[in-house]
Amino acid sequence: MEPVPTSHGARRANTIRDVARHAGVGVGTVSRVLNGGERVSAETLDRVQAAIRELGYRPSAAARALSRGVASAIGVTAPHLTSPSVVARLRGVVDTLGNNSYDIGLATVETASQRERRMKQVCQRDHLNGLIVISLHPTAEERRQLIEAELPVVFLDVAPEGFPSVDIDNTAGGRIATEHLLEFGHTALGFIGDLPEPEFEFTSSARRLTGFLDACAAAGIGQNLDWIVRVAHARDAAAVGAETMLRGAKRPTAIFAASDTQALGVLDAARRLGLSVPGDLSVMGFDDLEFAELVGLSTVHQPLVESGRCAADLLLSRMSGDGTPQDDDHVVLPLHLEPRGTTGPPPARSTHTPAGKRGDRPTGHHE
Repeated sequence: MEPVPTSHGARRANTIRDVARHAGVGVGTVSRVLNGGERVSAETLDRVQAAIRELGYRPSAAARALSRGVASAIGVTAPHLTSPSVVARLRGVVDTLGNNSYDIGLATVETASQRERRMKQVCQRDHLNGLIVISLHPTAEERRQLIEAELPVVFLDVAPEGFPSVDIDNTAGGRIATEHLLEFGHTALGFIGDLPEPEFEFTSSARRLTGFLDACAAAGIGQNLDWIVRVAHARDAAAVGAETMLRGAKRPTAIFAASDTQALGVLDAARRLGLSVPGDLSVMGFDDLEFAELVGLSTVHQPLVESGRCAADLLLSRMSGDGTPQDDDHVVLPLHLEPRGTTGPPPARSTHTPAGKRGDRPTGHHE
């Protein structure tokens, strides 16, 4: 029997269910054989072992743990635990898994080499019976390891083909933010986001930039490339980038920052240059982190805590099957505008008010 093809034509490793089907027995019988063959007849033992050999079956970490009845832990792999958005997502994951009596094993990733090592370790751990990966798009090698491990997995904040995922439409979010500024009458718009090739190949900021450019193009507004600044994802780096932009011979009347953290940096730069917000400069963020309301930051709200809960629920659902990665569970959560005190009309149009709130139109769906 050949490995089973996936919906995309690739071959996946055979699972414990494939062995059971091939041998004509139940999954529980295969589990008993894998753990010593107690309470299994000699004939059945021979048949199951033959099926294992013929299929080239290798028990996964999850399968071994489940067969022993000791699997009660979920692994979570995440980069940069100091990031407020990662912390918020983790809160949702912990809330849901804790309520379902699962322990959580957290693997933090700070460098590319550490990521490779952590993912390999996670796939080999016997005590895990599920995995949530936050913000990391799998490499080809990580895909192979996850498929071979037969470990139920859900990706959060990214949507790799062939795996269950929970994500948002970042391009639509960029449009929502930009259209809010356009409705006030701004035509001189700047953007601050992440570096083009950050270490972990994050894509959220780039997609928000795409939404920004799409909205500007739809409004017939040309873009000054000097007003598109990409820096490290940090408040101080964003402040330096914004200050450079705002010291130019011409400066934008509004800046869309691809994250609330970077928006704080823009506010810092405006303060240092003596610019009033929103009188001289409108500032738009993205995420709606807890501090955004405190500082009155206009932003695009994404449901960070809810996304963690949703990913945990989706993983629990996947764990009720055989754990084989499937591509039929992709949840795209809705976004909405949170207009606050940092956005308004440009200086020359101080009496203009926006035509409407784009955030009233949700962007989410469940495929």
